[in-house]
Amino acid sequence: MKVDLHCHSIISDGVLTPSEVATRAHANGVNLWALTDHDELSGVAEARATAQALGMSYITGVEISVTWAGHTVHVLGLGVDETDAALNAGLLGIRNGRSIRAREMADRLDVLGIPGSYEGALSFAANPALVSRTHFARFLVERGYCKTMQAVFDKYLGDGKPGNVPVHWTTLEQAVGWINGAGGRASIAHPGRYSYTPVQFGALFDEFKRLGGAAIEVVTGSHHPDQYAEYANVARQYGFMASAGSDFHSPREGKLDLGEIPPLPADLTPIWHDWV
Repeated sequence: MKVDLHCHSIISDGVLTPSEVATRAHANGVNLWALTDHDELSGVAEARATAQALGMSYITGVEISVTWAGHTVHVLGLGVDETDAALNAGLLGIRNGRSIRAREMADRLDVLGIPGSYEGALSFAANPALVSRTHFARFLVERGYCKTMQAVFDKYLGDGKPGNVPVHWTTLEQAVGWINGAGGRASIAHPGRYSYTPVQFGALFDEFKRLGGAAIEVVTGSHHPDQYAEYANVARQYGFMASAGSDFHSPREGKLDLGEIPPLPADLTPIWHDWV
């Protein structure tokens, strides 16, 4: 069975509609799929309807922005009830913070000699409440300030770079609480992307488990292949279930397309083990 439980649509920072993402996943052989837009559930109904019409099993998902030890961590909520009031109120608060941050990033880029970046980023965003660094990066590449998305982050928008605006998202405790309260399971997305020391990683995993976190993402398009084994060992050590997803945003961006992720190690318990 092909599983992909991490991808994005134009509702957040992807480039395809929820239906188009579903259709692409199905065409690539995916059997169990979740749309996990950043801090937003409004694409769920469209995604589910298309997935079910195509014969795929669908899991409701969202990727929540968290601040932990001074850095952003993303937590996937899988199997959540998209109508849950506490979850939706929490996500709305995060989206409001995103709007303020986008304006401040545009101001910084203007000082750096890049005018009109907010309007430019907005042109890539279907949801004005979710203008993100990815949308700014697409604008900067289009205008020729950098050749690639990664170059934009390296020069302007990465952590500590002059165009980035640090932001305090929600807490790990709140995010896990919202997910569990909505009947879902919380999974730390692409842990290999975070700049923590080994001691900090240990503290993160300990706290996540204590709060009721269920899984970590082991196989993902945001990991290098050698990190699959590294985070499989973390799952074994902490007793986490394992999740997997391409982290697809666009056919032209990212390392793996929908459905291209390799299988999880056979001894790990998949987060979806009792969902299908």
